[in-house]
Amino acid sequence: MTGPAAAVEVRWRFLLRRGPYLVLVLASALAAASMHLFDRGPAAWAAAAALVGAIAAGHAWVVDRRWDRRPGGPDRLSAVYVSARTVAAFVLVLINPFFGAFAFVGYFDTVEHAPRRLVTPLVLLTALTLAGAQSGGLPPADRTQAAAFLGLFALNAGLVLFFVRMERDEHALAAARVATIDELERTNARLADALAENADLHAALLQRAREAGRHEERERLALEIHDTIAQSLVGVVTQLQAVTGDAAPAAVAQRVDAATELARAALVEARRSVEGLLPSQLDDADAPAALDRLVRDWVTRTGARAELVVTGAARPLPDDAEAVLLRVAGESLANVTRHARASRVGVTLSFLDDEVLLDVRDDGVGFPATGSVGAGTAGARFGLRGMRQRAERVGGEVLVESEPGGGTAVSLRLPVARG
Repeated sequence: MTGPAAAVEVRWRFLLRRGPYLVLVLASALAAASMHLFDRGPAAWAAAAALVGAIAAGHAWVVDRRWDRRPGGPDRLSAVYVSARTVAAFVLVLINPFFGAFAFVGYFDTVEHAPRRLVTPLVLLTALTLAGAQSGGLPPADRTQAAAFLGLFALNAGLVLFFVRMERDEHALAAARVATIDELERTNARLADALAENADLHAALLQRAREAGRHEERERLALEIHDTIAQSLVGVVTQLQAVTGDAAPAAVAQRVDAATELARAALVEARRSVEGLLPSQLDDADAPAALDRLVRDWVTRTGARAELVVTGAARPLPDDAEAVLLRVAGESLANVTRHARASRVGVTLSFLDDEVLLDVRDDGVGFPATGSVGAGTAGARFGLRGMRQRAERVGGEVLVESEPGGGTAVSLRLPVARG
């Protein structure tokens, strides 16, 4: 507690610790000055003096000296003190009504010193004591004084019970505020822990995202190299190997030119793969035209028969879908060259309402008798896996059908809605 609230608390505690002394001295002075008005006898005045001394000593010992060492609420010793003091104040008012000036203290500090179950009886006794003092002394001398006493008691009791209720409500509200503050502090602590945990999770997710990005980029480059540069280099090697068996200079020159062109194409695709660009065939052509050029170039290099058939109403496709079509078609034709020993290949591009289909069929030897993709070479396994990965990235799929001696069919399906 800081600021004005702390200052108020300090002043209130000072009043409760030192104020009763001042009030007790004032009440004792008034009683001494009015001794001649009340014929109580020496014994009564001696008892009054003893009670005043006991009250002062009890307050000094129980309240004043123990205030800073006492627990947060009332304890047993403070309850005994305030109960005895309230009874003593009643006896003092019986001796001299002017002692009511001190009995009034019970309205202020009973809640501080007495447990909750004793507060109401003690303040009602204080109200009874003050009503007697205000009506002229106890017991009442006649009916008029008795009527005044009863009326004053009703007024004092009603007011004190009202203020006690307000005091309890204020204490309950303060306790609720303290509980709320404690809960907020615990919530803030949990929130801080959660934020720290979220920060750790965020850092872990960023690390995983970076790792996934690096892995995805490595896979992309691997597929690009396999589908473009490796195929071109295979063609270069094939053309150069064929040179050794050709005696005619014109044929040698033709094959050297073809190998040179393939090497240049491999260099272009290498640069485009590093930069993450679309295949060069799509620079100035749509998917059907790029596939037609791909098939014609393949026929020129291999001498095999192949044709492209386009069905349905051709329409523009997203760049990533066109790239997948071209890469899967190129890899399928490359596999025909390396493994199928086929004499004829058919390529079909079909435009449907909500998807595009690509079929590459050959009449080659097919897969070995085991019928598994894994039975092929490592390059074939990587090529088929790469085709599937490319298709999955754009929501498509690749199916491969083959049987020994019955050729092979590679089917690509891409979901591409019209418009």
